[in-house]
Amino acid sequence: MSVPAIAIRKLVKRFGETAVLQDIDLEIPEGKVSCLIGPSGSGKSTLLRCLAFLEEPTSGMITINGEALGFFEDPTGRRERLPANQIRAVRTKTGMVFQQFNLWPHMTALGNVSEALKLVRKVPKAEAEERAMAQLRKVGLENRAGHYPSQLSGGQQQRVAIARALALEPKIMLFDEPTSALDPELTGEVLNVMRDLASEGMTMVVVTHEIGFAASVGQQISFLDHGRLLFSGPPAEIFAKPRHARLEQFLDTYLDRGASMLA
Repeated sequence: MSVPAIAIRKLVKRFGETAVLQDIDLEIPEGKVSCLIGPSGSGKSTLLRCLAFLEEPTSGMITINGEALGFFEDPTGRRERLPANQIRAVRTKTGMVFQQFNLWPHMTALGNVSEALKLVRKVPKAEAEERAMAQLRKVGLENRAGHYPSQLSGGQQQRVAIARALALEPKIMLFDEPTSALDPELTGEVLNVMRDLASEGMTMVVVTHEIGFAASVGQQISFLDHGRLLFSGPPAEIFAKPRHARLEQFLDTYLDRGASMLA
């Protein structure tokens, strides 16, 4: 059997006395799009941040392409933090795109995409900018390379953020509600870039409220509620009727919200 891109075992994350994630067991298959859905506060973004090691799990284990991330935990529960250089090496396998674009305002699109290549990967300036241009071309923004974030629309800024993450050549892309800060007209251009990545076989984990995107592009849908993974499976299984009662309630609320926006 092939090793999953990400394996999550008995993952717990607490902030003080509050358990935000409780006993999460989930495998993310390589080359597939996995969407995390659920109500606000269900733990989706926290789970994604644990996968990027921006949050350290309280207990449990995450492996990326078979390599432990951050901690190794044996079957008895004994936990050992891994060396910093090993953590960094595993983290380079993932790239993350946030809700807010987090671009450097004093740098052009080209500068934003090439900077990490120069600083982190020590790539010479000419080569870094060539690679950055290739990624801007990939997201349809080569003609905006010299523009600053303030001169770009929200959708364009998010596409620059995607290009920046792709420039470091990750094996896995993590998206934390990448369209939540965009109006509906700009959402489509970002989702189209993500569809293109999916068609190329990029492993993607997407926290989203875009249920249509999850249903049409996602190949695995995982539903979280109150920090627990209630179920996970292919869209045809998750969205087929009769649905799980909690998912039905969530989707009804989502559809009601969409209808009220249209009204």
